[in-house]
Amino acid sequence: MQRRLFIKNTGLTLGALAFLNTDSLAAFLADPAYYIKMLTTEIGIFTEKGGTILFMLNKKGIVVVDSQFPDSAAHLIDELKKKSTKPFNLLINTHHHGDHSGGNIAFKGLVENVIAHANSKINQQASAAKDKTEAKQLFPDVTYTDTWEKKFKRERIKMHYFGAGHTNGDSLVHFQESNIIHMGDLVFNRRHPYIDKTAGADIANWIKVLEKTTSTFSNGTTYVCGHAATGYDVVLKSSDLLAFRDYLGNLLKYTDEQIKAGKTRDEILKSTTIPGSPEWKGNGIERGLTAAYSELTMNLK
Repeated sequence: MQRRLFIKNTGLTLGALAFLNTDSLAAFLADPAYYIKMLTTEIGIFTEKGGTILFMLNKKGIVVVDSQFPDSAAHLIDELKKKSTKPFNLLINTHHHGDHSGGNIAFKGLVENVIAHANSKINQQASAAKDKTEAKQLFPDVTYTDTWEKKFKRERIKMHYFGAGHTNGDSLVHFQESNIIHMGDLVFNRRHPYIDKTAGADIANWIKVLEKTTSTFSNGTTYVCGHAATGYDVVLKSSDLLAFRDYLGNLLKYTDEQIKAGKTRDEILKSTTIPGSPEWKGNGIERGLTAAYSELTMNLK
């Protein structure tokens, strides 16, 4: 997908590629599959595999939000070193999942501090212990519970925890001067979400988290999400957050209706659409249905 995006952005077509000689074609295809886009003069996003990374380069140093995987994190580090000679001040994890924190280890000995919500650190440690991958982790050395903030020259970063959603440890990371918020996996743009019930996910409260977000911040706020469906952007407006809120509401409503109609879990999982949210389609619908079924039937007990 990134290769296709590179071709599209450079204006090349498959026909144009045919005119390249063997060595030139090999060199082109060997180009890195990652993509960097600047949102301001200091703040940009990095995509390769896993959750979207947000970074800031300013006169004080470098701040990175999420780390993907060790190999992609290494690509990011190399690129940022080309852009800045300042130190890596801070690595922030929006939550513990491996496609957002697995690359932390690439920052070992490089970054001053790693920060996440307290529950995110607990979840990361528990997952690593279960998988016996503690040696491959760089755990946060700073945690918070409600809010945390720090000034970096003219930019101030503030982290918020609005309650359980995608997990029980999801942070909103607000770059206040630029008015950009990394939502992590609290938003899946037109893509069926992963809802981690094993880590305290709560769909009903997730809806409240999104509503609190859009009511707390201005209509002009720019949001960045962890994942988007093909053809959709990871850079969002408040209307996209509310559309995802509606998806979650429709997911709960539809699943509840099916349960009350006497449908079994397996029958519900055969569904191919979520009524009221036609933009969310394709693979992965069973993830949300499974989580919704679990949440609703647990509440009946």
